[in-house]
Amino acid sequence: MKWFFAALALVAAAAPTISEAQHHRSSHHSYGENSGYYTAKSGHRVRRPVQAIRAPAGASAQCRDGSWSFSESRRGTCSHHGGVARWL
Repeated sequence: MKWFFAALALVAAAAPTISEAQHHRSSHHSYGENSGYYTAKSGHRVRRPVQAIRAPAGASAQCRDGSWSFSESRRGTCSHHGGVARWL
């Protein structure tokens, strides 16, 4: 019986994490995983980071992997690209 309550407590503790992950996935990837855009927290459609020799129009930062970000805020910018190398 103790294991039942322990399992129930574990599920209850994980529930907000699962819900937050689903929210993050749906709000930031509403244009599809393979599309060139995502929906920012502001609700705006934002271009995903791209590889280019020079900064593309509208880029806000260069990531450490050399890609260019179009992020509207500093939080999370280049998070999957090694972090920010420089801000524009």
